Amino acid sequence: MTLDPQLHYELASIVEPQLVRTLGELGFLGNLGEVDGRARVELVLPVAGWPNLGLLETAIAERAPGATVVIRAMDEGELLGLRNFLRGAMAGDPGPGEHDHGGEPKPRFLDKLSKTRVLGISSGKGGVGKSSVTVNLAIALAQKGYDVGVLDADVYGFSLPKMLGAVNDPIVLGDTVIPTLAHGVRCVSMGYFVPDEQPVIWRGPMLHKAIEQLVTEAWWDEPDFLLIDMPPGTGDVALTLSEVLPRIEMYVVTTPQAAAQRVAQRSAYAARKLKLSVRGVIENMSWFTGDDATRYEIFGSGGGEQLARELGIALLGQIPLEASLREGGDSGDPIVVTHPESEVAKAFVALAATIAAQGPARVYRQELKLM
Repeated sequence: MTLDPQLHYELASIVEPQLVRTLGELGFLGNLGEVDGRARVELVLPVAGWPNLGLLETAIAERAPGATVVIRAMDEGELLGLRNFLRGAMAGDPGPGEHDHGGEPKPRFLDKLSKTRVLGISSGKGGVGKSSVTVNLAIALAQKGYDVGVLDADVYGFSLPKMLGAVNDPIVLGDTVIPTLAHGVRCVSMGYFVPDEQPVIWRGPMLHKAIEQLVTEAWWDEPDFLLIDMPPGTGDVALTLSEVLPRIEMYVVTTPQAAAQRVAQRSAYAARKLKLSVRGVIENMSWFTGDDATRYEIFGSGGGEQLARELGIALLGQIPLEASLREGGDSGDPIVVTHPESEVAKAFVALAATIAAQGPARVYRQELKLM
């Protein structure tokens, strides 16, 4: 016995949270029927241990109370169909000659007129908390209702998956990577493909190809924000990102310390030489608030403000130093999730609001050139 067509429609319209498409579009909804007076719903998933299975079962139970859910893994043909659907959905206008040479059109979020803002979170040196800023800023943006992705491009010191609490590995469909999802943020990192103890010792061309693939072959769809956790300093990865993501907006993380400010300044100048838009400074570890409510400036003061002044850009936020921020990074429990009322979490929420309110950087367009 088949189910009521209206119920079929309601089940097919359930949105899969990781792919942000309906079960019907993805081919995730299999045979529907009725056994002993109860609905029987077949879910056809890329892998039997699909990370969002529990959420899908809950959504089905809301629409078909008491239904029996049966899981089946996709066969090769169905996996190819899903891959083709995703590649088509993420594709923008093909570049000159792309189809002529049998290549895939570039992702839509790379188009000049895409709604996606690509935020490069950079620093002059390591140890300033750049990755902590990236993770908590991304979640704060997601909490405001934005569609957010994070790319861990710090290939020498990848740490975002653990800091974000993204415990599941990404799903790979041939040449398409489905990012993990944690706290409403999609994440792809070199850390998923290289063992923790193995260093990445690659020359420039290999790094270029790896970064290009993580950008263009992952299912980012067309997010509102794509945050890039960049390696500290300047080098091959920064050069690659400037070529692959010419619309990237750079945000420089520093500490109040004068020495850190001087190093961060070189990173910002390098970005400008690559003709990238440097949008603002984020000062981390600005102060520690003691039990007596006194602010202690452990790493000095004024570094972020001085850097912003010398670069002619805004100091967008100051993030206090707090033990729970470090603890959350170690355990995969970001502070904006676990301690939303803390001084640090509120600082990240305010920073997210400031960056969102900035709007995208102006992009030079050849077609607007005056004759």
